[in-house]
Amino acid sequence: MNEKLIMAEARYDEISVKLSDPAVIADNKLYRELMREYKSLTPLMEVWGRYKKAQQNCEDAASALKEAGGDAELRELAQSEYDENKELISKLSEELKILLLPKDPDDDRSCIVEIRAGAGGEEAALFANSLMRMYTMYAARQGWTVEQISSNPTELGGYREVSFLVEGEGVFAKMKYESGVHRVQRVPETESQGRIQTSTVTVAVLPEAEEVDVDINPADLTIETFRSSGAGGQHINKTESAIRIIHNPTGTVVECQEERSQFKNKEKAMKKLYSKLYEAKLEARDSAIAEERRIQVGTGDRSERIRTYNYPQSRVTDHRIGLTLYKLDEMMNGGCDDVFEALRLADQTAKLLKQGDERN
Repeated sequence: MNEKLIMAEARYDEISVKLSDPAVIADNKLYRELMREYKSLTPLMEVWGRYKKAQQNCEDAASALKEAGGDAELRELAQSEYDENKELISKLSEELKILLLPKDPDDDRSCIVEIRAGAGGEEAALFANSLMRMYTMYAARQGWTVEQISSNPTELGGYREVSFLVEGEGVFAKMKYESGVHRVQRVPETESQGRIQTSTVTVAVLPEAEEVDVDINPADLTIETFRSSGAGGQHINKTESAIRIIHNPTGTVVECQEERSQFKNKEKAMKKLYSKLYEAKLEARDSAIAEERRIQVGTGDRSERIRTYNYPQSRVTDHRIGLTLYKLDEMMNGGCDDVFEALRLADQTAKLLKQGDERN
């Protein structure tokens, strides 16, 4: 572990010097990459600094113990200092093991969330709206901002599909576990017999890409304008302000129709396109990631799910980690911390176990 930490410290110092170099500052892409790496190493270096200080204090206390001789009061003080720092070293050592785990380079990014109604017709569309509300309220609690990109609403207030950008610090790190099929069990408002219906919604979470991550040739794009399909009578139905962009080499299609301005719709659509192409780039680089994401999102069939929301029992069950909580109302109002933190810890534990197996 110490060898890795010494190498990380050398890299941290190297980046620190480079970030003050005018040539690096002038190179926007290089500067952003180095700044991202510097920020990701900073928490590790802070704990490493405290660890080294505790080690030094421990050595000083051990020396003081030897020099104390028959002075009982001095020995007691030195022993107390030694024990305290020994305990701190043990605690910081565990923190360092976690911080040394391979980190997802996209964790600090904002993200684009896409929600689509699966099996269940109008009830699935209504639950898609419920999930969007849940994520929006959670984002507000985190101090993040949410900006809608595109939507296909239903007459009863649901969404066949909706996508939105969530911006803030460390958004993807918390939101990435939401990719997959979400199953809801509840009595629909449209159900006169009071029978419980099971419906599904698929969620995809994409790290927001920057222009430096993906090179898009404008000549490869087909840009179309059309009238928005919003609820009747809205201004956006009267002008062709909605934008559809097709990336011809990959066949990727993105749309945005939420803004009055065609320019703003194009800007949002391009953000979505960059993120989709960036995700494709990641998948092409790592086939294991590609397979994992295909399994997560699946087809939207009722039998596939990562989480179940059972309204009659006020129960939320995350099937990946076997977690069940009876606080559905709290979660649907943005109180997602317990579930999100449990998923993060489960992922962290799995990585620590895998690291231990590899060492053995």
